[in-house]
Amino acid sequence: MQLSVDPAAATPPYEQIRAQIAEQARSGALPTGLRLPTVRALAEELGLAAGTVARAYKELEADGVVETHGRRGTLIAAAGDAAHRLAAEAATEYAERANRLGLSHPDALAAVVTALGLAYPEA
Repeated sequence: MQLSVDPAAATPPYEQIRAQIAEQARSGALPTGLRLPTVRALAEELGLAAGTVARAYKELEADGVVETHGRRGTLIAAAGDAAHRLAAEAATEYAERANRLGLSHPDALAAVVTALGLAYPEA
């Protein structure tokens, strides 16, 4: 696993770690089931505080990119299933909230299109 952190970057170090691991997992460079280094070991390797790496791992777990299994450590999760399931849950929550807020279907959809345009500027 190749990671680098630019302390001068505007992006916080934990987010740099999270993004790199997520991208490597999506691309297959980090295969499903691969055990990641411990928080302490990766923090030491990158010259960061353990809390920084712990936050990255916590967010990766929340996104379904990794799974933590106690003594077995943190492993790369089966990305497709978890990512689609989590996206469907988020979409459902959004739709329900937009409805409660009284947004019309076109307005709710327009908000999603705008948000996706911001998240995926290259599309």
